[in-house]
Amino acid sequence: MKLLYDIGLTAYNALLAAAAPFNKKAKLMQEGRENQFAKLEAAFEGNQAPVVWFHCASLGEFEQGRPVMEAFKAEFPKYKILLTFFSPSGYEVRKNYNGADFIFYLPLDSAANARQFLEIAKPTLAIFVKYEFWHYYLQELHQRHIPILSISAIFRPDQVFFKPYGGFNRAMLRHFTHIYTQNLASKELLQSINITNVTVAGDTRFDRVLQTAASIKPIPLVDAFANGHAVFMIGSSWPADMEVLLPLIQKYKPSIKFIIAPHEIHEGNTRALLQQIGKGVVRFSEAEESTIAKYNVLVIDNIGMLSALYSYGTYAYIGGAFGKGLHNTLEAAVFGLPLFFGPKYEKFQEAKDLVAQQLAFPVNDAAELLAAFERIYQNQALRQRITNSQKQYVQQQAGATTKIIADIKHLLQKTA
Repeated sequence: MKLLYDIGLTAYNALLAAAAPFNKKAKLMQEGRENQFAKLEAAFEGNQAPVVWFHCASLGEFEQGRPVMEAFKAEFPKYKILLTFFSPSGYEVRKNYNGADFIFYLPLDSAANARQFLEIAKPTLAIFVKYEFWHYYLQELHQRHIPILSISAIFRPDQVFFKPYGGFNRAMLRHFTHIYTQNLASKELLQSINITNVTVAGDTRFDRVLQTAASIKPIPLVDAFANGHAVFMIGSSWPADMEVLLPLIQKYKPSIKFIIAPHEIHEGNTRALLQQIGKGVVRFSEAEESTIAKYNVLVIDNIGMLSALYSYGTYAYIGGAFGKGLHNTLEAAVFGLPLFFGPKYEKFQEAKDLVAQQLAFPVNDAAELLAAFERIYQNQALRQRITNSQKQYVQQQAGATTKIIADIKHLLQKTA
């Protein structure tokens, strides 16, 4: 399995280089890793402060790690934070995040890269968020006796760790000093392969969305657009989601206002969306506060507003679950919105919880979405019950950050 792992890494690196001239994401990954060790050495030159290393695969994992990073910074101000990303969708959005002192792409996993990276950064603690299990980095950290934590981790029976041939992957998990899981099922899976250094802490994203909701500022243009109407918020949508949503939009505008924030913001996608909707639609970048109230549909053509936009919602549809997987439901759930999404949500514990409590409604097609929506739209008492229960659920799940920071404090005292 180690040989296959090495072959896979070599092939991935070659494919990345070949794709870079034609693929924007591959190009960003290549460019971001050019002369990386020279940049790292320059950044860390003369640093005398202790360093904690947080690694996130992408933007979603960053949002899970963020409350822990910020709580760590407040609790341990003498430490500097090194933040790494694997994917450009995380690095390019958060490369200027002021909560970290050093922000880089993670050099691709290899024995030489792991040694050089750790020799330069010299972290006293490494924290991996949710996913990302890199053999050489974990092995090198373990050999250097640097504590390694996994936070907001979640495991499923179909993962390779739990297969008869998964010994190589199980060995990676055994390098962790401690694993903080989102749920009891994950802890029990780990115990089934004799990994017992596990605590059920919950998902740090609950802490994050509560922080965000408490600090949201009004958006005057959106205030003028909503203008007292019910608002159906559509977040992180893909073309497959819009196929399901368009009949509902056409049926209920203008009595309901719709805000659409596509997952991918580019001109071709925005134009196609405007054309699909037809009359009564305006893009955010071209709207004016004095006239925006006359429109029924507002298309967001920038990034960074989604969390705040959910605060205007009466209902919400979360995209992605007709494709690779559902996007963040908690950003909307914190405001108590009845939620709708496609059928591929089983990998997301919070979505499964919300569906089980009948606070969120998965649909397979446009007809199912219309039926589910109309049942709630026509029943104000049901809508209020969902709102109250949704908010209560988010509040009850909060607190993972506090548990993790308390343990980190004890760990750092013990290793000092």
